Amino acid sequence: MVIFVRKEELAEGVTLYLGDCRDILPRLGRFDAVVTDPPYGIDYGKRGSFRASHGWGPWREQVTWDADRPERYIFDVIRSCSKEQIIWGGNYFTDYLPPTMRWLVWDKGQREFSLADGEFAWCSQQKAARIMTYARSSAVLDGKEHPTQKPIEVMKWCLGFVDGSILDPFMGSGTTGVAAVKLGRKFTGIEIEPKYFDIACRRISEALKQPDFFVEPAKPAKQEAFEI
Repeated sequence: MVIFVRKEELAEGVTLYLGDCRDILPRLGRFDAVVTDPPYGIDYGKRGSFRASHGWGPWREQVTWDADRPERYIFDVIRSCSKEQIIWGGNYFTDYLPPTMRWLVWDKGQREFSLADGEFAWCSQQKAARIMTYARSSAVLDGKEHPTQKPIEVMKWCLGFVDGSILDPFMGSGTTGVAAVKLGRKFTGIEIEPKYFDIACRRISEALKQPDFFVEPAKPAKQEAFEI
């Protein structure tokens, strides 16, 4: 039975799936960590005036991406298939996730008050909370390819709290994967939307060609032979 529409092995240890994570996750192995930013289940379309006045720009009309909140069992699968988890928007899923001491906080350094001046990530680690202040420039906002895309530096900071292989079952445009491969980490991503899957493939492929300093470039994906 086919459980994904498309599979791209971009390098050894770097695999992307186009498909529904509900079908794919139960059939994957275990990972060291899940780092993901799932849809929050918020209908931003009801606050169009707020979005327009706070620089949402080209994302004003994209009101459905966050409409479908993942079911509780998805979080159970995520926690069972990985040693550690970091889930952005975890404050929207406190009814699904156990209490935690560690929250990662991205302070966007806004000069004026905004309901989106910070974002929170739930962590499975029972350690002290951590805060990163990183202000996005207008150029970064203009270059976004997904409505909830985070800066690469924020995701690299995030990955510093977990070791080993990374899984992102809600990959979007692939920022977690870009950060992972730049740091020399193994990465598996799942994305259901073909448009964003193609963007993720391109961005991660480009990142594989430009790893961070002192990071060994990833090896090409192994070619498998089949008897006919």
